[in-house]
Amino acid sequence: MTTSDAAQSPNAATRAKAALKRDPWDLPDVSGLVVGVLGGTGDQGRGLAYRLAVAGQKVIIGSRAAERARTAADELGLGIEGAENAECARRSDVVIVAVPWEGHAKTLTALREPLAGKLVVDCVNPLGFDKKGAYALKPEEGSAAEQAAALLPESRVTAAFHHLSAVLLQDPATERIDTDVMVLGESRADTDVVQALAARIPGMRGVFAGRLRGAHQVESLVANLISVNRRYKAHAGLRVTDV
Repeated sequence: MTTSDAAQSPNAATRAKAALKRDPWDLPDVSGLVVGVLGGTGDQGRGLAYRLAVAGQKVIIGSRAAERARTAADELGLGIEGAENAECARRSDVVIVAVPWEGHAKTLTALREPLAGKLVVDCVNPLGFDKKGAYALKPEEGSAAEQAAALLPESRVTAAFHHLSAVLLQDPATERIDTDVMVLGESRADTDVVQALAARIPGMRGVFAGRLRGAHQVESLVANLISVNRRYKAHAGLRVTDV
């Protein structure tokens, strides 16, 4: 690089300032992206697959058993396809992880290669249950999302879609889901994509909520929402005010 080239090239600080000045609601067009949902045969994954497909997104459901995934996809329709987890990961641009916490580490470890280079969205909530109700667990890495980042060093890991009611997601009679989605990640470009995907669902809005180190608080809040829903017989979500 010549001295002239160096003078004309913005440094990292300049690029960062430029990014901060950009309208935070100026989000990319994600309509052409293929979204895979690992754990797509479970309630949360199935609901997310349904909502994104209704919005016009191409969706592939993943499961350990390809036949189970195809059965779930056929039941949902909307052009959704079903595949074994590794194939789902390979064929998708963005992969949502919606597997049970108990199988989180094992599933991601097995999929490290097909998830390499992919944008991974972890929505897993590490929870325990006892006679007092739900309570948050804290993984050794700090959160489910940070565990995913540790296990998938060649993937771009974000965290989102934690606080959504699986009942509402799967209910065809519910046309809008009025809630915000907290989105966390290390790359502004990646969190913008996830925010844009959330915004494809009527009533939903993706809100940037910080880096992955803040994921534990977001995952843990689900325990409180479970208590709210039980007390008030509701399907509560979240709204962030003044943004």
